Amino acid sequence: MTEISGTASVHGRDSSSTDVTITIPPAPEPCPPPLPPLEPPRGVRFWMVFLSTLLVDMLAALDLTAVSTALPTVVQHLHGRDFVWAGAAFTIASTAVLPLVGGLVASFGRKPVLVVFIVLFCVGSVLCGAATTMGMLFAGRALQGLGSGGSMSVTDIVVADMVSLAERGKFQGISAAVWALACAVGPPIGGALAGSGAWRWLFFLNLPICAVATGFICTFLPSRVPTGSLKDKIRQMDWIGNAVIIASTLLVLVAITWGGAKYSWTSAPVLVPFVVGIEGIVAFFALERTWLKGKTVPEQFFTDLTTLSGYLGTFFHGIVSLALIYYYPVYLQASKSNSPSRSGIDLLPLAFAIPLAAIFTGISVEVLARYRPQNYLGWALTAIGFGLLTLLKADSSRALALALQVPVGAGLGILWISTQFPVLAPIASADADATAYALAFWIFARTFAQGWGVVVAGALLQNALERDLPGAFLDSLGKGKGAGGEVAYAAIPFIPALAEPLRREVRVAFAEGARAVWVAMTGVACVGFLTCVMMREVPMDVGGSGAAPVEKKPPPPGDEESAVHSDLELESQVAEAAGEK
Repeated sequence: MTEISGTASVHGRDSSSTDVTITIPPAPEPCPPPLPPLEPPRGVRFWMVFLSTLLVDMLAALDLTAVSTALPTVVQHLHGRDFVWAGAAFTIASTAVLPLVGGLVASFGRKPVLVVFIVLFCVGSVLCGAATTMGMLFAGRALQGLGSGGSMSVTDIVVADMVSLAERGKFQGISAAVWALACAVGPPIGGALAGSGAWRWLFFLNLPICAVATGFICTFLPSRVPTGSLKDKIRQMDWIGNAVIIASTLLVLVAITWGGAKYSWTSAPVLVPFVVGIEGIVAFFALERTWLKGKTVPEQFFTDLTTLSGYLGTFFHGIVSLALIYYYPVYLQASKSNSPSRSGIDLLPLAFAIPLAAIFTGISVEVLARYRPQNYLGWALTAIGFGLLTLLKADSSRALALALQVPVGAGLGILWISTQFPVLAPIASADADATAYALAFWIFARTFAQGWGVVVAGALLQNALERDLPGAFLDSLGKGKGAGGEVAYAAIPFIPALAEPLRREVRVAFAEGARAVWVAMTGVACVGFLTCVMMREVPMDVGGSGAAPVEKKPPPPGDEESAVHSDLELESQVAEAAGEK
């Protein structure tokens, strides 16, 4: 405080002087610079939580790569004919549960919801391993789908809670390395177990991994259940929207599963559920936008072309990725006469190309702080790769069948990660629930599309086989012409024992059927490339919490002291969650 004293004279009738003291307030001190983004300590608890998410990823990857290789043998051992349903039951169930995940974790917390989904996957694995009928296998695969889809969605949300979007690339790279391990060992394990008749262990081997993952989650993942009564939590769920999208999704997937296999594409059992399902999906988006205004679909889906492009890219990537993963083993076993174990070994180029490209993508996004170039490159490689696969024939060399997996695998690996960034970048990172809903819907889009990939590619292959398989081959199986798609997969193990020229005719029919799939997927990849046109570079957040969902609320304007205490409190909470206190 500064005081200035002086004397002031007043002239008038009574002249006098008065002492006056003027007080000048001190100049305000400059405001301190804003606090830098808090880099939370990452202790044992953080890494154990992250390890548990990797174990869940490994479960999904092993189930995907090992089981897809062995499914023809499994269907044959169970005297079944519905190979497509063995894969579709998993994808349909995993898709149906996903719209609920965002609301469940926002209402009941990450930890309990994740544990429930892992237990469902575990029960489904037991049913599949003990299956004696195709119905029992389908039920087990459906439970596995519920558990796998839900748990994968929750683990992505947990990682988003712990790591900022800008920094998430390197952690996704670590996750991709786990996928690399699982994809490398999955096909040989699946082929070997199927070839030796021990295919049940494909499912029983999931149990110890489930146990370890559940133990880590229960021990290390902080339990942060949102406050509120059960009635309030149930009320805040978007039940109407979820019911509409789940029912519509099921109708569409059932219709395209039946089409060309059990019923013709123009029959009422296919057209009616398909049309009703598509109308229901359109109605769902209209309801969410105009009436329900729930969080199931992020607001940016309707208002931001970048977010929309990310979701569309995710959808098309889901179609092409599962079409390749499921039906390339069929080409190897049917057209190249590979045993299941040999087929698993011959899939190693694909198994390594996908995760290595994903690792490159995660690191490059963090280093360059850009994601558009990776999306363009991924779609270009995918389209070129599927186009190259159309060159494969029944008598193509093994070297060519191995080498052509690399371009398409690299493209799929890049897109496996890169489509998430345009989805999340426009969404405010401070809202943990908004990110959770956006991620849950992103995984829903991917899984829904994977169901399309399995079923549509399977329908294309079945229709081609129905047209091209020789009548003598069908007669030897006790079936007439027109039943090609119905019996083809169960017949794959018998192809090597056929006499020439019948054997070559069957191998050529399968190769042409696979080629029809690759042609269609080339077109889908080109459409996926066009989604990048809508995409723009949005700066990614550089904040992020440390080991669990910790929401930092801004202080009232002008309350700098509260701001400092808020930051110290956040640091204390993060350190405690990370095991540093």
